[in-house]
Amino acid sequence: MKIAKADALMWFRFFAELDEDEGLGPRQMEIAYSVLSQIETAQEKRLDALKKQIPGLKSLQGRTLYVGPDALFPRGCTGCLLGTGLSAVRRTHVCNANCPFCYDYGVLDEQMPVGEGFFEIGGCRYRPEDLPLLLDSYAKPSGVAYVYLEPFMEIEVYEPVIRAFHERGVYQHMYTNGTLCTPQNLRMLAEAGLDELRFNLGASMCADRVIENMATASRLLPAVGIETPMTPELYETFMQKKDRILSTGIRFMNCAELHLNENNLPNYLGENLYMTRLGYLSPTFSREGTLRLMATADREGWPICVHDCSNMTKFARDLAQKAKEGGWFGQSSWQMEFDRIPFEAFLPILEDESFQFLEEEPLPVGFRPGDIVI
Repeated sequence: MKIAKADALMWFRFFAELDEDEGLGPRQMEIAYSVLSQIETAQEKRLDALKKQIPGLKSLQGRTLYVGPDALFPRGCTGCLLGTGLSAVRRTHVCNANCPFCYDYGVLDEQMPVGEGFFEIGGCRYRPEDLPLLLDSYAKPSGVAYVYLEPFMEIEVYEPVIRAFHERGVYQHMYTNGTLCTPQNLRMLAEAGLDELRFNLGASMCADRVIENMATASRLLPAVGIETPMTPELYETFMQKKDRILSTGIRFMNCAELHLNENNLPNYLGENLYMTRLGYLSPTFSREGTLRLMATADREGWPICVHDCSNMTKFARDLAQKAKEGGWFGQSSWQMEFDRIPFEAFLPILEDESFQFLEEEPLPVGFRPGDIVI
């Protein structure tokens, strides 16, 4: 069913008014899925048009897109997409920032600690002295990533863990907002064996002190780059400070497609949103901004790799990881991060006259106004 935009708006307005605990029947779900498909198909056509404006666009074995020198594509991303996936090491449950795009926006003070002296790896808790046993018991991962939330809040506790993985030849990358970096703690990370540090430049909106910290990190660590959800605010601020940022010695910029959950969705209500493969929900501006930035990087020959870390990239990552784990054909954990479709969130894009569906058909019998739809 290629539902017309006017009919889609009518039905989604109706669905948005239903009680949250009132489920939809099979035909109603058919309507809902048709609307989401129409929106996604139209948005992909717009994205394809932007890709055609990037002559130097490259693909990493069909998993993701990038521009720039092949040698600068982040090795952490290669391991994530082509290796054993994203092996997360979790420790710090607090943060000194409050970003509207954060998945934990509004509930940062409710995040449970991992536990004194512990690091969470694969859903289990380990002390640093347990890592030799862990590494002897499993095949060596292609890499590990230190995530959740701001590690520099207690960066000194990471040193023995980084050193243990480094001694076993495991590639390691870490995420930070960069505001708490110092020459001393960056040097400690380098001496411990951290391979790659990624700055969430959007957390500080390209603050000058963070740019300075990126330059310091680039002198000390093997690989330094940017990884930030792409927003219009980041795009504008980055372009204003582009020359200074590119001169810091960073190797790459991962432009993540901003995706929303129950916590951060209220910050973006009113924006045009679409859903990728009935999974991640994102503002249309996010990947569009990434592709515009990549077009500029390609045209101007930036000395870094700019990576389109899109929802489809993460879709590919999940498939690759499940396959490596021995999952059955087609197995994936890709899913919507909401208990129910947030119908009200799609009203702005359905009300936007500039956003048109590619094909439209009249509603069939049983789906029209006045018909009983269950």
